[in-house]
Amino acid sequence: MIATRRNFLKAGGIASFGLLMSKDIHSNTINSGTDEYAGDELLCLSYNLLQQWADRLLSLQINNPEMRGLHGGILCPACSRVHGRVGDAIYPLMFLAEEKQDQKYLDAAILLYNWMEEMVSFPDGSWVNDVNVSLWKGTTVFYAIGLAEALIHHGNLLESKTRDTWSERLNKATEFAYNTFTMDYGNINYPVTSSYAFSLIGKYLGNNKFILRGREFAHKSLKYFTEENTFLFGEGKPKFQKSPKGCYPIDLGYNVEESLPALVLYALLTNDKEVLDVVTKSLKSHMEFMLPDGAWDNSWGTRNFKWTYWGSRTSDGCQPAYALLSDKVPAFYKVALQNTKLLDQCTDNGYLYGGPHYVSHGILPCVHHAFTHCKALAVILHKSKQVKIPKPVSNLALPREKEYGVKPFPDIQTWLVAKGNWRGTITGYDREYHIKNGHATGGALTMLWHNKIGPLITASMNKYRTIESANMQMDKDIYNIPLTPRFEFIDENRLFMNISDKKADISFIEREDEIVFNVLAHLVDEDQNHPAEGSIKCELNYAFKSSGLVVKAKSFSTDQFKRIKFFLPVISTNDERIDFISSNKIAIHKPCGIVNVETNVSVDILETEKGRIFNFVPGMEAVLIELANNEVEIKVYVS
Repeated sequence: MIATRRNFLKAGGIASFGLLMSKDIHSNTINSGTDEYAGDELLCLSYNLLQQWADRLLSLQINNPEMRGLHGGILCPACSRVHGRVGDAIYPLMFLAEEKQDQKYLDAAILLYNWMEEMVSFPDGSWVNDVNVSLWKGTTVFYAIGLAEALIHHGNLLESKTRDTWSERLNKATEFAYNTFTMDYGNINYPVTSSYAFSLIGKYLGNNKFILRGREFAHKSLKYFTEENTFLFGEGKPKFQKSPKGCYPIDLGYNVEESLPALVLYALLTNDKEVLDVVTKSLKSHMEFMLPDGAWDNSWGTRNFKWTYWGSRTSDGCQPAYALLSDKVPAFYKVALQNTKLLDQCTDNGYLYGGPHYVSHGILPCVHHAFTHCKALAVILHKSKQVKIPKPVSNLALPREKEYGVKPFPDIQTWLVAKGNWRGTITGYDREYHIKNGHATGGALTMLWHNKIGPLITASMNKYRTIESANMQMDKDIYNIPLTPRFEFIDENRLFMNISDKKADISFIEREDEIVFNVLAHLVDEDQNHPAEGSIKCELNYAFKSSGLVVKAKSFSTDQFKRIKFFLPVISTNDERIDFISSNKIAIHKPCGIVNVETNVSVDILETEKGRIFNFVPGMEAVLIELANNEVEIKVYVS
């Protein structure tokens, strides 16, 4: 028992957690646990989720000193190892230790710190991303922020020797970042996030050079916002090099869940109005991409290989950015609330799953989602004690809840559509990450969402690959199939698709009764090459009407047309009944309505063991409709 811990903490030393994989964690019930958050839906839900995730993490923590290398770590059931960034959970665990007056959370935090020091700590002051998997040291900044928050707000729970040891280690890590980080270090999320790290840690340690470096990085970050919609760019290199269509490397998920929250926290900590004004404007632009159910539509971003529908696999969460600025923009509260509700819907038995259909498809959960997103919820719960988070204005609507026709975003070559109950996304975004055939482009329909039904089409990677092997789950399914509607042509084991074409021409006409997009593209491979037999041009029309969506797709070819197919994956869990109304019409029965798909040719559905295909990006099951024709017309409507 550590003598200087608060006397309300329960006696008994370190609990024996072991490997309690079967422990039942009840989920999806709101119970604030304290009157402090009563009356605020966002805070009550955040507190409830934080408890669920933390208790599940504790059930997975290994407490066996004889198991060196594992002792103190949290074993991930999906990845069968301890993630190197698991120390991110230290701050939220210490928050709960004080909040709930429970010793077990503090003991778990100390065990985690010790594991980090033994397994991923380096002499230069850094912590590497993973044991023997990734020696990337940039993630030092995220762990440093969490350790600093733990010391600043809950260091009183530690005995003085332990607190001093942690503080010295924090100083060493910050010196590493000070000597290593530049604005070109890694993707933009690293230098941007370090602006808050330097400022926070500099203030805690009384180190003015850290504080000055924090301000320097924050203000240099202002050069990384697009002029048209103030999107933060730099998620890919070269950061300042535009694509042929004039696009910078931008990723919605990393922006809203990591970089922009860090800039908000920096600006609030330092009272930097200049930075706060820019980031507030940027958050408004990013808010346009939130769907009414709280999902982030990152169907087009450079790093959408980590898209989880609710956000991004290894970042912290949008809650600090939006909740803490809701006094300036009331709609921000609803952004934070809706996204937290979606996190709750994707939580089962204490696990935060990487998408809505992981459970229905039998996919194991990765704990990385929980231990990072714990931090975001702990931040707003703690900050709510200092700054009043205003409750939402009644009848407040998110941008995509409104019917507005078309909103073009030229700086990302993407268009949002809102017609009747339908919401859609069309993209020709041609800036790639360091991979080819990552996110969909070519005038692809990357999102179709309905007010009653929810998501009907969500794009995926054009080809699922574990770009970050330590941070993405392996796909062992033989049906590794994209979720984006497309033409396909296979020649000599090379795949050609219109959704790979970075040169597609996209236009639209907005009429009173419909919005029609016209796309001219080619079927190309990941290197933008045409088939050896000759180029295949295609034309696609998407007509959004209040009554539904009509897709007309035609490929112009000669001999190849017999081998060209059009694929339409429709989002559907494997427990939803499918009726074949006729050879060219099916009806998918969903909880809130029936989705009808009618075509001009015979409908074939891929038969799989579970009746559905699954894609980790963004974590959805789908019915794969195959149309063996080079000219198709598809009608999608709800009854």
